[in-house]
Order: sequence, then structure tokens, then C-alpha cells
Amino acid sequence: MPTEPTLQENSSSTRVYAHPPGHFELLAEEGTARSARLWTDHGPVETPVFMAVGTKATVKAMTPEELKASGCQVVLGNTYHLHIRPGEKTIKKLGGLHKFMNWHGPILTDSGGFQVFSLSGLRKLTEAGVEFRSHLDGAKHFLSPETSMQIQMDLGSDIIMAFDECLQYPATHEAIEKSMALTLRWLKRSKEAMTRKQSLLFGIVQGGLELGLRLKSLEQITSVDLPGYALGGFSVGEPIELMHKLLPDVAPRMPREKPRYLMGVGTPLDLIIAVDSGIDMFDCVLPTRVARNGTLYTWSGKVSIKRTEYREDPAPLDPECDCYTCTHYSKAYLRHLFMSDEILSSRLNTIHNLHFFFALMEKSRAAIRSGRWAEFRDDCLRRFSK
Repeated sequence: MPTEPTLQENSSSTRVYAHPPGHFELLAEEGTARSARLWTDHGPVETPVFMAVGTKATVKAMTPEELKASGCQVVLGNTYHLHIRPGEKTIKKLGGLHKFMNWHGPILTDSGGFQVFSLSGLRKLTEAGVEFRSHLDGAKHFLSPETSMQIQMDLGSDIIMAFDECLQYPATHEAIEKSMALTLRWLKRSKEAMTRKQSLLFGIVQGGLELGLRLKSLEQITSVDLPGYALGGFSVGEPIELMHKLLPDVAPRMPREKPRYLMGVGTPLDLIIAVDSGIDMFDCVLPTRVARNGTLYTWSGKVSIKRTEYREDPAPLDPECDCYTCTHYSKAYLRHLFMSDEILSSRLNTIHNLHFFFALMEKSRAAIRSGRWAEFRDDCLRRFSK
């Protein structure tokens, strides 16, 4: 088994990590699945890892202390939303995003590119960047590779995503190629604008759902030497089976010695298929969003807690789960809270769903590191393919 990461003390008793930001250790591989350790300015990250989405400097319904207790390693911040409110200069003045939200682990911020995609009706895209109107008050803003990098550096992010263009599915071959070329030019500008040495810049591979274009974009993006690379442009309206089909052909071709990040995905089934393809890092709003709607993920599959069958059910939500929710409350109580529209419903459901996703990745790491990945993968596929 790989050894656990260690800390060193310097003469002023300041904690100094044993490796500099960007150090990446491959600890175990089985087939194309792998487990590794990525060092950041706020400590090491064990992979495969699911990262909690904290769009507005908060993971909805959760305190940072609850996140840590649930097994969270990395929190995501949203560049667009934090730029609009309260503003990156305000956050920088208050000590940076880590201090602002009282999260002392690693933070990854997106580039704002996905929001540019989702706000297509409120923006104008040019070679220079994107002019858009705030979804809050209609005020004009301009986002470019340079401003995106500056915002993220002001936030003090450990992992910074390059500014890219994300296309809606479906898109024509010609439109995808044009977008890929723009994303490459913006990546080079993003790298030139980076001045914060503690932050790790990841490039984003696009290319739509055509294998040939995906591999071409992969070659383009990885021609720029960076600490890590991501696959973007998934979960944009395409049938999920297309992503499942592409990943085994694309992910193993990403640089072996660098972390691989699949952005915005997904369900437990998606995660297992992606880990099996060699992906290291994931994020998605799914577990927190559906928790607020009464959908819970368990080791026996999805549960809709509002169903009448749970009205007098004294059993825990998931007997295989050791989260706070499952060890303290019954399905009957969780149903009551949801049907009564109580705030505690969102909190307990979110605690469970995030714990489940973190546990899924923890068990994946353990399986890969002990040579049991194939067995664990097949068991998960049986559980989650229902």
C-alpha cells in the first residue's frame, strides 16, 4: 500500500508540505484505472476524487466542517458568480477565498467559460473575449483569458482552469473545429497571464462528441505544457451513452504523468465508467441539487424519499452507509421533513448524498490500490445500472 502524505515543519513552525504544488504521484494502476496523489498549495489530494461544487463560496446546505467530516477533499468556486458578487477584489481584501469561506483545503475554480456558454442569450463573443450582461442586474462585464486568470489568482485558487469556449450539443463539424482553435489560442493567452506560482493551471480539451475531433483537441491542448488537463464539453445535452463510449478511447491518451479531470460529471455510474477509463478528478452539482428535491443515492440505487412507502419506515436510508444522516434518522423522518418542506430536509439529504459520493471514490481508491478494482467496478456496475 502507498504511504500517507507527510508534513514537514520549518524553523518558524509553519506547515510546509513535503512536495511542491503540482507534484503528481501515480500510486497504483489496474488496467486503465489508476489512483494517485496530487499536491497543491493547500495540501495533497488523493485520487480518484469527487469535488464538491461551492458555486458562490458555499456548498449549499453544508458548513465547511461538515464537508470535511463527510470526506470532502476539494471545493469548487465559480469564477463568474464570485466576480459578479461579491467581487474578487473584495474576497482578496478579506484574505482570499480560503479564508473568506473558512475552507482550509484545496480549492479549484472554473474559468467562467461554462457560464459564457450557458448565458448565450446575454453575451457577445469575439477573439478578445466575451462581453456579457450580469444575470443579476444587467450590468455589462467583459471576460477574457487574461481577466479570467486575474480573477482566479485574486481568489487564491489552488487549481485554475484555462478560459475556453464550450459549445451546445449538437454542433457542426466546422463549428467545433473553429471553437477548438479559439480554445487553443485562449489557452496560450491564459498561460501567459498566469503569475501566481502556487496555482496550478489546467487546460481544457474540447472537440464535441466526434472521436477524431476529441483526439485532435487533446493533441492541441497537451502541446501546451501544464500541470494538468481536463475534458470539457460533456453534459451539455448529449445522450450520456455517447460520453460513456468516448471516454475509454480518449482518457487513456491523456498524459499519464499528469492529473486528468472530467468536468461536470456525473452519476455514480458515470464516475465508475470514467474511473475505469483512467480519469482522476470529478465535480458535479448533481448530488447537492437532487438532494434538495428528495432524491438520494444509496448502495442499492436511487431513492425518492417522498414515496408513500417510506411513510412509516423505521429503517435508515442506507444500511451500508455510515454518514450522520443514516446513523441518526429513519426514512420515515426524512420523508416527513421533505413533505413538510423543512430546511433540515435539504441539510440531511445533502449530507448523505455528498458522503455517498466521497465514499464511492474512497472505495474506488482502496480497490485500485489493493488490486481489487475489477471486482469492485463490476459490483458497482450491477448496483448502479438498474
